[in-house]
Amino acid sequence: MNRDELLARLKPEMVKIDETMAEDLADIVDPTLREIIHHGIFNGGKRVRPLLTLLAANLCGGEINRDAYRLSMSFEYLHAASLLHDDVIDHAEQRRGKPSANTIWGNSDVILAGDYLHTRAMTLAGTVGSPEILSVIGKATTSMVEAEFLQAKTAQEIDRSVDNYFSVLAGKTGALISSPCETGALFAKASDNQRQALYNYGMALGLAFQVVDDLLDYQGDPAKTGKAVGNDFQEGKMTLPLLHALDQADDAQRDQLLDLLAASPEKRQSEVATAHDIIEANKGFAHARAKAETLVTEACEALSCFPDNDAKNMLLGLGQYVLTRQK
Repeated sequence: MNRDELLARLKPEMVKIDETMAEDLADIVDPTLREIIHHGIFNGGKRVRPLLTLLAANLCGGEINRDAYRLSMSFEYLHAASLLHDDVIDHAEQRRGKPSANTIWGNSDVILAGDYLHTRAMTLAGTVGSPEILSVIGKATTSMVEAEFLQAKTAQEIDRSVDNYFSVLAGKTGALISSPCETGALFAKASDNQRQALYNYGMALGLAFQVVDDLLDYQGDPAKTGKAVGNDFQEGKMTLPLLHALDQADDAQRDQLLDLLAASPEKRQSEVATAHDIIEANKGFAHARAKAETLVTEACEALSCFPDNDAKNMLLGLGQYVLTRQK
């Protein structure tokens, strides 16, 4: 199933998810809060996380009813909340090619809006879902926060550990991809083996998603990604292409990269092209691409315990979508 066919098949579900979220958010009283949340939620995005919940539930024989849609959208709320908070933390000026919410409404109101979405997500998990589902989502949220602290620490210390890099990815992205899959299994009352298989699929897919995101930061088209090339390098983030280059480079190139990482963000911004060339010369991008492909293979293999059907085919298709996405 190619990318266009997959998106066409999933489009009705995306529309239904959007309709369900619009209905759920219609009773927000404060106009500023309503505007910020509308900006954060309905500013693009493929609804990958809610779709994963629905597909996982379908794969396990669950009924895709109104409660399934309402539960699935809790993950879009969590994702949107994390993006609102990330843009405040990173002093971002754009999100998906449009002005970030914090540049329009200021940090305080945007943080509160993110808090609202987080609270709404947990409320849905505990009411439409179950205590076990609430626990899964709570653990995912905890992992996300801890990963943010670890990422800040690795950037500050110029930590070259690949293990720490993947720990950050598992907490920031893996947790918010694996938990929708696991939640879908729980909603469908799947077996423990099915639940574990879907968790494994989601974690590997989430890691691959972020590795590709790290590649797009250096190689993507700003018109499609909505952010400047080299943004991660400017912020001093230790991503896989950079880590591989630091490991493989000769002493002169390694010292050049380390000097830039120790310099000011402005200096790093002015030398993004230099960093790109060193990473390219030491096959950092090729290494990261190969790792993303391996992770997608692992994700797809995790679904081998399920019979072939439409839900499985679309989950497999999402793996290929992750590898080919451009934003």
